[in-house]
Parts: sequence; structure tokens; C-alpha cells
Amino acid sequence: MSKHQVKKVVLAYSGGLDTSVIVPWLKDNYGCEVVCFTANVGQEDELEGLEEKAIATGASQFIQHDMREEFAQDYLFRLLRAGAVYERKYLLGTSVARPLIAKHLVDVAHQVGADAVAHGATGKGNDQVRFELTVMALDPRLKVIAPWREWDIRSREDAIEYAKARSIPIKATLKSIYSRDGNLWHLSHEGGPLEDPWNEPDESMFQMSIAPESAPDEPAYVEIAFECGVPVAVDGQKMSPAQLVISMNKLAGEHGIGRADLVENRLVGMKSHGVYETPGGTLLLAAHRELESLVLDKETIHFKDMVALKYAELLYNGLWFSPLREAIDAFVAATQGPVTGVVRLKLYKGNIISAGRKSPFSLYREDFATFGQEEVYDQSDAEGFIRLYGLSLQVRALNGLPVSGLDMPKPDYSRFKRD
Repeated sequence: MSKHQVKKVVLAYSGGLDTSVIVPWLKDNYGCEVVCFTANVGQEDELEGLEEKAIATGASQFIQHDMREEFAQDYLFRLLRAGAVYERKYLLGTSVARPLIAKHLVDVAHQVGADAVAHGATGKGNDQVRFELTVMALDPRLKVIAPWREWDIRSREDAIEYAKARSIPIKATLKSIYSRDGNLWHLSHEGGPLEDPWNEPDESMFQMSIAPESAPDEPAYVEIAFECGVPVAVDGQKMSPAQLVISMNKLAGEHGIGRADLVENRLVGMKSHGVYETPGGTLLLAAHRELESLVLDKETIHFKDMVALKYAELLYNGLWFSPLREAIDAFVAATQGPVTGVVRLKLYKGNIISAGRKSPFSLYREDFATFGQEEVYDQSDAEGFIRLYGLSLQVRALNGLPVSGLDMPKPDYSRFKRD
């Protein structure tokens, strides 16, 4: 589809620097009608005044969907149950929001009769892949326009000048030029001083959490109840998924919990430096792990940990709407029935300390664990078990072979020569 064939575009619109510039750019370069779509996934005050701003910059229509409960229930809690963490630190806050936003972007395109969709992701990042793979999975007939891969703007400074020339109000300045993405789950910070990974993040940058050293001197206790792996109540009070995440963000943030400073491997091949605030998610993940340790058997929990790495990779790489992610979700769901109970945590100056866990499906038996009860565990049985378990080590030693395998005797190849 050529530029001239595009009649109407639905733009994933945040009202930030990039998408504010994209509205007039699309009209100038494609000569098309632009509908701005905003997804409310919990970015709060960033949503104020967006409709007026979108119309003022040339959009013909502004549409907003409140997706907070859907986001928490169908995306964040799936992520939580899977235990997915990317490269040891990143709780996938931006990654997990993109497929949901793109899904609604496609729905709005169908609603208004658009023949294309557009996004403000750069050609260097992961979001372009996440948006476009979702569109391909849900409606490959839609053309996807990615202005950052087409226009002459090459930096945020260029975009700021472009916006100023067209009197587009923006928040970003040359002094404070962090690129941020916020939602119900997290707030990310990239760019500016963070482009040098040697720089320690400035405390004024953080918005969801206070510094651990400034947290209260007294610890706080919280009890989180789960049903089939899903958090449903805090300190005995039932909450909706979105309300629960908001509640946990506030509590954990007040105690300096949930900061992650990470040099990560982007899908497109380069490394990037980002700082993430995920206070509530960090707390919920810790609680979920504590409960799983109580109710899941050894083989299941070990295998689930391996699967979690793949789940995180799929999500990070934009493959939420893929057969493998759905298959892993089915496995995860099969493990979560017994993940029902209550976890008590102590929060203190950035630390999450386990203070108790209980479940009607607990596999922990005090009478089995104690050394004082011979009725349930005959210690003499261990001798035969150890002998069988170490049989291969014993055979190796009897053959005079080194344990490490590094100093193996060289084979005598002369025995294999033909006459």
C-alpha cells in the first residue's frame, strides 16, 4: 500500500513528544486523516488534556479506552503467575503493555474503518517489533506506519525543535530529556544521563519509589492472599486486580522497594541502559514465589523456573500472540491450582523479608521434616539411596578417571590403526 492509498490512520497516541509530532507529520506526508487512540493502562496524570491536544495538533478524532482492569487481570497476573523476569531484573512493564495496546489499536482501526495504524516507536527499540507483530497476528491487512523509520528527525532534540516550530506543547526539554514509559505496573527511565551506564541515576528522576535510605525506620507488614496463583486480597481486604496493583505500588514505593538498574540486550541487537521502578510488581512476585515454594513439588517448580525464562523472552520479543506463549500459559495454569493461601512479608528500607506463609495445599509436613520422628522417615533408608545415587561417581573412581574430566588420559589411537 503506497502513501497515497492510505486514507485513514489510527495512531497509538500518548501525547508525549514523539506522538505529538507524528500527528502533523502524518498529515503532511501521507495526506491522510489521523485518529488518535489512547490506551489507559494506568499512566494517570499523563492522560489529562489529551483530547484537546490531539485535536489541536490536527487529529480528526480522539478515542480512549480504559484498559486498567483488563491489563491487570489478563496480562499482569499472567506474567506474575508465570514468574517471568527478563535478564534477571526486568519485570517487563513496558513489554507486557504493548500487545494489549496494539490489540485495541487494531480494534479501533476496525471501528473507524482505517486502512493503517501508526506508532511512535523508534527504529532502534523493541516496541516497534511488539506493536507490529501484534498487528500481524491480529490483522495483517492493516498497513503499519512507523515514522521514526521514515522521517529526517534523528534525535529527541530534533523532535523538540520540530514541535516548537509547529507550536505543539511538550513536556520534554533539553535539560530534562529522559524517555519515560509508565503504566499500572511500572515506570521506565531511559536516555539523557542514563546513556552512560557509569552514571548513577539522580534521585530526582524517581517518581514511584523513595530512596531506601529515606524509607521509614520502622518496618511494615503486609499479608497478600492468593487464589490459584492470582492475588485477590491485601490484609484481608478484597480488591479488583487494578486496585490491588495500585495499593501494592503505594505501599512498596513508600519503603523504597522495586528499583532496577539494568543494562539489557534489546531484540534488535544492541545493549541499552534503563532504570525501572516496579514497586508493586516486585512485592507481588516475591509473595507469589514464597507461596509456590510451599505448595509446588520439586520437579514442577524447577521446570517452571526454566519455562519462566522462555516466557519472559517471548514477551520481551513481542510474541505475546503466539502459539508457544499460549501453550506455556496452559502449563502455568495447570500448576497454579494449589497456589492458594496467604503470604506475610516484612518491608524495610528496600528489602522484602518473608515473615510467614500458609496454604491449605501446603506440601510442607512438620512431622516429615523433623529429625525426631522415625515413624515417617527411617534414616537407615538413606544409605541405600545414597549408594545408588552416587553409583556413577563410584564407577568413575574405580576406573581411575579424574573427577573434573579436564585431565583425562590421552587415548591410544594406535589400537585403532588398520594393518
